[in-house]
Amino acid sequence: MNRFWSKLTKLILVTEQPKVIVEIGAERGLHTVKLLEYCQHFDGKVYVIDPLPLFDVPSYKQVYQSHFVHLAHVSLEALPEIEDDYDLVLVDGDHNWYTVYHELKEIEKKANKMGRFPIIILHDIEWPYGRRDMYYNPDTIPKEYIKPHAKKGIEQGKSSLLEEGGFNATLFNAEQEGGEKNGVLTAVEDFLNETKWNVSFHRAESNNGLGIIVEKSEKRDELMKYIIHSSGL
Repeated sequence: MNRFWSKLTKLILVTEQPKVIVEIGAERGLHTVKLLEYCQHFDGKVYVIDPLPLFDVPSYKQVYQSHFVHLAHVSLEALPEIEDDYDLVLVDGDHNWYTVYHELKEIEKKANKMGRFPIIILHDIEWPYGRRDMYYNPDTIPKEYIKPHAKKGIEQGKSSLLEEGGFNATLFNAEQEGGEKNGVLTAVEDFLNETKWNVSFHRAESNNGLGIIVEKSEKRDELMKYIIHSSGL
């Protein structure tokens, strides 16, 4: 997500000025710091959902104080805990159909309570995980939703996993690409086909892909198209 900050995400934040932001998946906290600095300037708050962040959470809390809230649970447990109405959600956690689809359904529940749909920004909607599940911990996924998988690498243009080498060979990747309920983009499409909210979906295809879901309006749709086009991503 950090790769999109200067050319895309920052522009959305400055234009829309969200007050409450939810970040799913923080890893080393490089993108989190930028969100927190934005929230310091605009008097906002960031809920960071990550059970195993790779940064010093107490130090972040000391520096950013009330602007920073860490939820040390998986996203599907943490999202229902957020009582504040939120304006924007960044989804960059577990890249598989089950998790992303149900994250979107939880956000939809919140939208129903708020009476408005927050902006959602999702990473990895293109290759390699647009049409292929990845599991950080397969034990957290219900058996009926988990694909046959292995700790083997991926090569673009090949559905099957490689026997040696390849991209993300240390992670649990679905053995085959494509098909029903497989991958981040598939989860987004399935959600969009079902939701009763009038939303639109915008895509930037570089850096493994970024998807943006917004409540539909002519002005906002034109803005998102302009931001993506001008970013060159």
